[in-house]
Amino acid sequence: MSNRRITRRDFLKVAAVTPIAGALVPGLKGVQSAQKAEPLKKVRVVLVRDKNALDASRRHNPEVIQKMLDDAVTTLLGENDPIKAWKMLIKPNDIVGIKTNVWNYIPTGEAVEQALKRRVMDAGVPEDSISIDDRGVLVNPIFKKATALVNARPARSHHWAGMGSCIKNYITFVPVPSDYHPDTCSNLATIWYLRQVKDRTRLNVLVMLTPLFHGIGPHHYSKEYTWEYKGLIVSRDPVAADSTGLRILQAKRRQYFGEDRPMQPTPHHIFLADAKHHLGVSNPDQIELVKLGWDEDILI
Repeated sequence: MSNRRITRRDFLKVAAVTPIAGALVPGLKGVQSAQKAEPLKKVRVVLVRDKNALDASRRHNPEVIQKMLDDAVTTLLGENDPIKAWKMLIKPNDIVGIKTNVWNYIPTGEAVEQALKRRVMDAGVPEDSISIDDRGVLVNPIFKKATALVNARPARSHHWAGMGSCIKNYITFVPVPSDYHPDTCSNLATIWYLRQVKDRTRLNVLVMLTPLFHGIGPHHYSKEYTWEYKGLIVSRDPVAADSTGLRILQAKRRQYFGEDRPMQPTPHHIFLADAKHHLGVSNPDQIELVKLGWDEDILI
């Protein structure tokens, strides 16, 4: 099996198989000439990996994951001290909801949740002004009053959206999530403009510790289609984080299947979050990817 890393060209090939390819990735055609006229403004994404993030039973190592998160956030914000960095994101008077994901097979995980909560408290927020929740966010009193959100979920293939992403993690903020299932969840980004969410997200963490890169059918899971990537992707831009995670999942699919095999269904909600809904950046040319730590089989 090939260990070749996925490139921007590979990413555009993936985007091209979507039903509305020309609209999905600005770099496909017309923007190329515009890029020559003026430099693209880049969004920073940090990928951090540590070979000790998991033990032999795939349990998360809390101390290592805390350090991974600290390294990612300080690098993202250009501040050496993690507590000072978090004070750039969160104010002591904020009410903070940590939006997690509790899917049985690959949850966000307590180690990630507590690492985030610890730093929010270090930024000066009292514990009673913080809540960690997923499916109960609409009735959770902290989330109902939240002035700041931290978004953390694992990356995985997904029956309705193509990929379980940071963008998709906010689907529990709507009363009927299935309303967003049509056209492969193409309009998920609109949730981010709802009153209880808009302009509140301070950080996105796409958990890449044991991602799921393939599956068929609702609620699918097979350990065979996961691997110990032992990484976190961190950004203030959820679209850029998801776009980066998707490139890694596609690279793993190529490595495993020995051929280009795009996600099915296609996760075009990520590209549309950029091209149609202007939530963030999906084009790799507009992403400054900073890679930290363990680089064996990094795939990107």
